[in-house]
Amino acid sequence: QVQLVESGGGLVQAGGSLRLSCAASGRFFSIYDMAWFRQAPGKERDYVAAISWTGTITDYADSIKGRFTISRDNAKNTVFLQMNSLKPEDTAVYFCGAKRSTNRSRWRVLPYDYWGQGTQVAVSA
Repeated sequence: QVQLVESGGGLVQAGGSLRLSCAASGRFFSIYDMAWFRQAPGKERDYVAAISWTGTITDYADSIKGRFTISRDNAKNTVFLQMNSLKPEDTAVYFCGAKRSTNRSRWRVLPYDYWGQGTQVAVSA
């Protein structure tokens, strides 16, 4: 069982930065691939980025590539999402998800094994 708690969301002006954190508790965090998804009001949950359990392989959605960076610290059971050059269209609730280590082709595909409760990110124009 893995419990995930996101933090770091908030209100920021366009062009600004935020750093999201996802703290995990439970056993065997390091064997899970981790991802960030986001969901805007009235829309589906969309893939943002993912990272392998080793931290050596990452993947990004085209919409955020070059602006966001995913990383993880297995010693601290935490995954991060550094978000730079934020745009109003980045406004959403951001969720972290954990999936038992798998082929990276599955990272963009639901379901995930565990989800956090989400953290709100709002970007003003």
